[in-house]
Parts: sequence; C-alpha cells; structure tokens
Amino acid sequence: MLVPRNMTKAAGFYNTLLQGDEPALVIECLNGYRLKEKLPNNIGEFQTPIGVVETTKEGSDITLVSYGSTHRIVEQAAKELHLVDIDAEVIDVQSLLPFDINQDIAKSLAKTNRLMVIDEDVPGGASAYILNEVLNVQNAYQYLDSQPKTLTAKPHRPAYGTDGDYFSKPSLEDIFEAVYQVMHEVSPEDYPKLR
Repeated sequence: MLVPRNMTKAAGFYNTLLQGDEPALVIECLNGYRLKEKLPNNIGEFQTPIGVVETTKEGSDITLVSYGSTHRIVEQAAKELHLVDIDAEVIDVQSLLPFDINQDIAKSLAKTNRLMVIDEDVPGGASAYILNEVLNVQNAYQYLDSQPKTLTAKPHRPAYGTDGDYFSKPSLEDIFEAVYQVMHEVSPEDYPKLR
C-alpha cells in the first residue's frame, strides 16, 4: 500500500512495481497532483523504493511523520517552526505496507525523543497504524521523552474543495500550534504559551 506525496513519487512507484510481480495499491492524493513539479529526465526508468521512508528535513527537537499531500503542509510548518527555534525532522512514510523496513523512524526518535504523526485520515485511521508500527513493532517508545501525538482530519467527511480541506484536515496553523504545545510542555520557559 503506497502513499506517494506527488506525481513524481507515484511515477517512481509505478516504475518499481512494473519491474516486479507483486500486487500493490497506490493511493494517489489529488492535492499532491496539483503541484508544479520538475519533469525527471529518466521518466520511465527512475524508481522509488518500496518500504523505505524519506527524511525530507533533518532536525533535532521533534520528529514529524506524514505521507501523501499532507507532507507538503508539514514541510511548510517545519519552516515556520524553525522561526521560533523548533528544529523539526520531517519524514515521509511513502509506504504503509511494507512499513519502514529500515526502521529509520526509530532512529530519528533516538535523536529527537518526540513524535507527532500528521495525516488527513480520520482519527484512529492510518495515524493509529503508524503509531502502532513505530511504538510496538520498532519498539521506539523507549526513546520518547514526551507523549507521542497524532494530528488527523476531523471525524467527518470533508467538504469539497480547498476550504473544506482547510477546515477538515490539518492545516499549517494546526500543525504549528500542536508542535508548539509539545515543545511548551517540554520547556515552558523557552516556549511560552501562544496568545
């Protein structure tokens, strides 16, 4: 079960799948396809590895895990968080099954000691699955100094269009405030309450 964040990643998955003989489900996110991307030179040849996460931004304060079109919003939030001295590591899951075969998320948690999973699924959906894999399968709970958090869509069907996305799914502001709250719990002096 593959969850590419944009059309280029999806094409890489399709190229990988065409070289093998395994069944797969590629979940294509519409918001991820609304991006202007650079066309790769080797469009029919490049491959995206299955079961391997991609760290798109290194950081030391908190690990932010997402996938699909939500990943782009998480990357923007990480830039905003950097302005208030929060150094977030951003990881794109890319593949739910198989999940993080190299256990790179656990390695990230050993460095940051904090975890937030952000996705546009309903509460208890993919984020619960990701938490289970990271905490119970990878045994990464041992690295945590804070409670792991999830930030998901609201428990209802989102309205159509960008306004529906903004009010139903995690927005840049939602992510910023949730991460800031985690850091406030860790160090209230360094991160005073937001007004």
